[in-house]
Amino acid sequence: MTEEQKKSLERKLWSIANELRGKMNADEFRDYILGFIFYKYLSERLNLYADEALKHDGLKFATLDETKDAEILAAVEEACLEALGYFLKPSELFSAVATKGAQPGQFILEDLTQILNNIQKSTMGTESEDDFDNLFEDLDLTSTKLGRTVEARNTLIGKVLGHLDSIDFELSNSSSDVLGDAYEYLIGQFASGAGKKAGEFYTPQQVSTILARIVTTGKERLRSVYDPTCGSGSLLLRVSREVSHVGDFFGQEMNRTTYNLARMNMILHGVHYRNFDIKQDDTLEHPQHEGMKFEAIVANPPFSAKWSANKLFEADDRFSEFGKLAPSSKADFAFVQHMLHHLDEDGTMAVVLPHGVLFRGGAEGAIRQFIVESKNWLDAVIGLPANIFYGTSIPTSILVFKKCREADNVLFIDASSCFEKGKNQNNLRDSDVDRIVTTYRERKAKKRFSHKATRDEIAENDFNLNIPRYVDTFEPEPEVDLAAVTTELQRIESEMGEVDETIRGFCGELGLEAPV
Repeated sequence: MTEEQKKSLERKLWSIANELRGKMNADEFRDYILGFIFYKYLSERLNLYADEALKHDGLKFATLDETKDAEILAAVEEACLEALGYFLKPSELFSAVATKGAQPGQFILEDLTQILNNIQKSTMGTESEDDFDNLFEDLDLTSTKLGRTVEARNTLIGKVLGHLDSIDFELSNSSSDVLGDAYEYLIGQFASGAGKKAGEFYTPQQVSTILARIVTTGKERLRSVYDPTCGSGSLLLRVSREVSHVGDFFGQEMNRTTYNLARMNMILHGVHYRNFDIKQDDTLEHPQHEGMKFEAIVANPPFSAKWSANKLFEADDRFSEFGKLAPSSKADFAFVQHMLHHLDEDGTMAVVLPHGVLFRGGAEGAIRQFIVESKNWLDAVIGLPANIFYGTSIPTSILVFKKCREADNVLFIDASSCFEKGKNQNNLRDSDVDRIVTTYRERKAKKRFSHKATRDEIAENDFNLNIPRYVDTFEPEPEVDLAAVTTELQRIESEMGEVDETIRGFCGELGLEAPV
C-alpha cells in the first residue's frame, strides 16, 4: 500500500467514525468505531486462519452449515482457541452481519450484541480468558446517543458496518500492518479532540518514538517491555517497532475503558494473547506485576497526580530503600520509584515527567539525591518544548535511568526550542526527534544544546536538575557599533534639514506659516 493509499484509508475511516459522532463526545464515539473495527479484525483474522486449516478438505469456513457441519466446526473451534484465543461461528462473521444489516427491514442490534458476548464466552476456561474478559463492555448498542429509536440505531449501525465491510485491511499480507497503522491514526485523532482526557490514553507519536528509541539503544531484541500507566498501549507497541523482536509486553492501566482499548490494540497489532499481560488497577496502590523485572520500561504517567502516600508504603520494597515517599499531592516520584523497582539490571527506563520533578525540594529532593548520589541510576535529563501534549501546555522532561552505569556523569539535553508551532499545540518534527536521540546515543556535549554534568557538579547544585543550570542557552545580543549609529543619525538629520527646507518653500508659495 502506497503512502497516498494509506492516507486515503485513514481519511475514509475518520469519515466513517464521524457518522457516529451525533451528540457524543470524542471518547464516546471512539469506543464504538474502534470496537467495530476490532470486531472486523477478529472476524477476518479467524476466517483466514480457518480457511487455511480447511484448505486440504476443499472447504471454506464461511460456507459451513452450522448444523450439518457441526463436527468440522468443533474441530475448527478447538484449533482457533489454541492459536487465536477466541472463536466465531460462520454466521457471526463481520461480513455476514454487515450483509444482513444492509437489507431493508433487517434488525441486527440484538444479533450483534449477542455475537460480541459470544466472543468473550468462547474464551471462558481457556488461557486467553483474561485478555477477552468484558472487552466489548463499552459498546452499548441500546444507547439513545446512537439514535432516539431502535430503528434509528439499527440504521446507523448497519450503515457503519457496511462502510467498514467494504474496506480491505489486507490481513492476508503478512508484511503489511495497514489496520494497525490505521488504528493508531484513529486513536491519535480522537486524542486531539478529547482535551484533558487525551492524556489518559495517548502519548504523542513523536514523544513515543523518542522514548522507544532510547530504551532500545544498542539492542535488536528485547525480552520484555513494561508500561505501568499504559493507556491505549500505543507506547508499548511503539517500542516494538524499534527492534526486530519483543518477547513479552506488560502493562497496567487504571481506567477501565482505556484498559479495554489497550487489550484491543495489542491483539489488533498481532501480539499473541500469550505474549501480553495488561492488568486493570491502580499501579501505585495495587501493583499487579510484583516480583517481575523488565528489560525496557517506558511511561507517560499522569502529571502530578494525587496518591495516598500511606505510611504502610514505607515498608514496601518499591519505596523502602529511598527512605522517603513522594508527597501525596504529587505522585511523580512514586511512579519513578515503582518503575526503578521493576527495572532489570541490564535494562533502560525512560519516563515523561513535569519539570517540577527536576527541582522541587522536600521528599522529592531527597529521592533525587539518593538516585544520583547513592545509586548513580540517572542517565539523562531531556527538556521538551511546552505545549506538545494533549490537555496541558506545561513544558515536560524525559528522565532516563539505568542500573548498571559505568559513566559518572548525567547527560542534559535542552530541546525546549525543538518544535514547529501548530494551530493548537506545538509539534516535534522528525528532525527534532533525530537530533535528540542522536545526541543521547552519542552522549556528546553540544553548545547551547547538551552538557555532560559530573555527579560532583550536580552535588554542587544541591541535586537540583533544572536544565538551565547545566546547559547554557544564553545568546548575547550583538554588539552595537556606536560610531556607525552616530554616522547614521547625522545622515538622517542632514536629510531632515533638506526636507524641512522644501516644506518651508511650499508653505511660502501657499501663503502659509511654515511649521517650526
